[in-house]
Amino acid sequence: MTKDDPWFDSITGNAALSNSELESLQEKGFIVTQGPARTADLAALSRAYDAAVMQAAASDVREGTTTTRVQDFVNRGPEFDGVYLHAPLLYACCRIIKQPFRLSSVVARTLNPGKLPKKLHVDFPSDECGWPMVGFIFMVDEFRPENGATSFSPRSQGSTEAPLALDGLIAATGPAGSMIIYNGSVWHEHGPNMTSSPRRSIQGAFIRRTEKAALDWQSRTSPETLSRLAPLAKYLLDL
Repeated sequence: MTKDDPWFDSITGNAALSNSELESLQEKGFIVTQGPARTADLAALSRAYDAAVMQAAASDVREGTTTTRVQDFVNRGPEFDGVYLHAPLLYACCRIIKQPFRLSSVVARTLNPGKLPKKLHVDFPSDECGWPMVGFIFMVDEFRPENGATSFSPRSQGSTEAPLALDGLIAATGPAGSMIIYNGSVWHEHGPNMTSSPRRSIQGAFIRRTEKAALDWQSRTSPETLSRLAPLAKYLLDL
């Protein structure tokens, strides 16, 4: 048992990934698996996503060269709680980070049409203590090669330089409702969105509990959100 952290021990004891999924995640650095939303719920989640993005304060919106991001999908509505509470995702955090962890960020990210990718990158390099981050991408829309599905360089976690052989990249494709779970130290980038439609997702990261989260959840979490959150969510947000 992990000293003074029964939540971590409880999550670790729930083997929510198959042996083959866990092996692929640890070896290649990423997997595509079933997400938390049932097929019947995807249309409602899609509408909630669009409404939340439209209603977001300007201070929470980031317009990049290829994507539009909206911060803080903890406070946007209960429809999104299941994304960061997804049991396979949390189990992956236990096995990759290997110590108590917390939610750093959860954002809407829309890849705009006609946009080309930037350079491969890592989200959080490894250090002497191992792997400090697990990332996730929930597919609100189907991820296809032609609409910019995120591509990964398998087995590149721990490499200090971007892979030279870009022909070895693997596009993480899947139907709407799928989830990508990946080691934050694996090299990756979205592909070119050559369609005329935006490609939507909910993305985020878990980090060591000793690291500083991207958002200060204690100051941001509204009383309404706090009243609905499950105890596990409060633990992951350090509330």
